[in-house]
Amino acid sequence: MLTTGVLLALATAGIALWWRWLARRQHYWRTALAESIPVNSAYWRAQRAGSGELLYVAIGDSAAQGIGASRPGHSYVGFVARALATASTRPIRTVNLGISGATLRIALDDELPVLSRLSPDVLTVCIGANDIADFDPTRFDHEIRELFAALPDHAIVADLPSFYFPPAQGRVRTANRLLRAAAAERGLTVVPLFARTNRQGMWGVSTQFAGDLFHPNDRGYRIWADVFRPAVEARVAALDAAAAAVAAPPPVE
Repeated sequence: MLTTGVLLALATAGIALWWRWLARRQHYWRTALAESIPVNSAYWRAQRAGSGELLYVAIGDSAAQGIGASRPGHSYVGFVARALATASTRPIRTVNLGISGATLRIALDDELPVLSRLSPDVLTVCIGANDIADFDPTRFDHEIRELFAALPDHAIVADLPSFYFPPAQGRVRTANRLLRAAAAERGLTVVPLFARTNRQGMWGVSTQFAGDLFHPNDRGYRIWADVFRPAVEARVAALDAAAAAVAAPPPVE
C-alpha cells in the first residue's frame, strides 16, 4: 500500500511534469503565432483595397488581426464582416486597423490617425487587454477617455474579455468599470464581452483558446463576434432603412 507521503510525491512529480509540458507547448505556440503576425497583417491590408458601399472599420489588437485563428479571416472582425454582409442589402468593405500587441496608447498614436481619414458606417472597438499586464488604473482611465472622445457616436465598444484567473481578473474588472463609465459619458454602445467569455468558465479555457492560452481560436473568435452581432446588425439595419427612405420617391399629392 502506498503511503500518504509517496502519493504526495507522485502527485507533485506529475504536476511538475505537466507544468514543464505546458511551458514547452506555450513556447512553441508563442513562436508559431508570432510568425503568423505578418501573414495576418498582409491579409487585412489586402482587404482594405476591396470595394463596398458600406465601410466597416475595426480598432483593436492581435484579436482583431485573428492571431490564434486557423486563418486571418476567422478573427472576430472577419466573422463580424460576414454577419454584416448577410444582414445588409449592400456590399461591405472592411478596414481592420488592429495592430498585434496594441495597447491603448498604440491605438491612440497609430490607429486613430488612420480612422480620422475614414468615415466608417460601422465601427467596432476592442482594445485594452494588452494594458492589463502592466495595469495602471489612472493611465487606463485617461487613455480610454481620450480614445472614446475621438470616436463617432455610433461606435460599438466591447469591454475587456475575461482573464479567468487572479490577479489579472481583478485588474480586468477594474478596467471594465472605468471603460463602461467612460463609454456612458459619451453615450457609446458597450457590448458585454466580459460576461459572455466569463460564462464559458474552464470549458472555454480548454476549448476556445489557441495553444498559447492567451489568444482565442476559431471557436473563441466566433463567440466574440456573436457578442458584437446584435449591435452591428442593428446599426446596419438602421443604415439600410435610412438609405431606403432617401431613395423612396416623394408621395404623390
